[in-house]
Amino acid sequence: MNDINIRVEGRAGRITLTRPRALNALSHDMCRAIDTALHLWREEEHVALVIIDAEGDKAFCAGGDIAELYETGMRGDYDYGQSFWRDEYRLNALLATYAKPVVSFMQGFTMGGGVGIGCHGKHRVVEESSRIAMPECGIGLVPDVGGSYLLAHAPGHLGVYLGTTAARMNAADAIYAGFADHFIPRAEWGDLIEMLQASGDVSHLRSHAHTPPMSALQSRQPEIDRLFAAPTLSEILDGLASDTGDFARNTHAEMQRNSGLAMACALEIIRYLQAESADMYRALRMEYRYTHRAMQQGDFLEGIRAAIIDKDRDPKWKFSGEPVPRAAIDRMLAPLGAEGLKFER
Repeated sequence: MNDINIRVEGRAGRITLTRPRALNALSHDMCRAIDTALHLWREEEHVALVIIDAEGDKAFCAGGDIAELYETGMRGDYDYGQSFWRDEYRLNALLATYAKPVVSFMQGFTMGGGVGIGCHGKHRVVEESSRIAMPECGIGLVPDVGGSYLLAHAPGHLGVYLGTTAARMNAADAIYAGFADHFIPRAEWGDLIEMLQASGDVSHLRSHAHTPPMSALQSRQPEIDRLFAAPTLSEILDGLASDTGDFARNTHAEMQRNSGLAMACALEIIRYLQAESADMYRALRMEYRYTHRAMQQGDFLEGIRAAIIDKDRDPKWKFSGEPVPRAAIDRMLAPLGAEGLKFER
C-alpha cells in the first residue's frame, strides 16, 4: 500500500503515514493495516516498542479520509461509514491499551482521526509546528476516535471548550490538555528515532524532552471554566453572548459556525464520561452511537458538502439558530442494541 509504510527496524515496529499531499488523511485500508501490524507485533518478542510517524511537514494526520464517506453516504450506503468507524474505533482502543510502548511523533496538523492514532499511546511527542484539534462539530460529527475520552479528562471545563469550538492547540496547549507528553524540537527527531530503534528503550524520550512554552489555554483556564460550566449548550451560548469580553465574543462567533446538534451531543457525551468516570471503551461506544446515525439522522453529509465538496462554508444545519431539542439529543445517543460497537476482532 502506497499510503503507509509498515516494517520492523531494529527493536521497533515502524508505522509511517506516506500520503503527505493528502495531509496523511487516514483511510479505511490504512486503519486495517495498522490494526493487523499491532496484533502481529504484540506477539513478537523482538519488537520492544512501536513508533508511529508521518512524512511531510504540514501534518502528522489531518483526519479521516471523509471524501469517500460522503460519496457512499450520498448514495444511501451507510454501511461503509459504519464499518469504517467501527474498525477505526477498535484500532483506537487497541492503541490505548497496547501492552508495549507506543511512541507517536506529531508534526503540523493532528486532527480528528489523527488524534485517534497519535494521542492514545503512552508516549506522545509534539514540536514547534504541532497543531492538535478535534474539529468534528464543524462538519456535523461529535469528537470521536476516543477524543471524547481525552476531552473528558482535560482540566476543568477545558474539554467542553475544545470539543464544541474545534479550537486548535499548540504543543504547550496539547501537553497541558492531556493530548501529548513530550515537547522535542523537530531537529532532534531523527537521532531520537534511531536511538529508540536500536535500544527499544523509551527512556531516551525523557532525556530529549524540552520544557515547552507557557500554554495559552492554561492561562485562560479560569475564564474557560466560568464560561463553559453551564449544563446545556443553550446556556453556554447565552452566557457567551452576554459576556462583554473579547474571548467570549470570538468564541461565540466560532460556535455559531458549528452544528448545534453535534455540539449538544458532544457536551452530553463529555459530561456523561466525566460523571461516570468511564473508560476508553465506554467513550468509543458512546461516540459510535452518534456516528452510526450521523449520515441518516445528523448533519454530517451537509457538513462535508459545505466544507469539502462545494466549499461554500454555508452549511444548512438542522437546528440553526434555535435550541437543540432534548429529544433530538436522546435520539442520536440512544443505545444501538445488536448494532452497538463491539471490540472483538
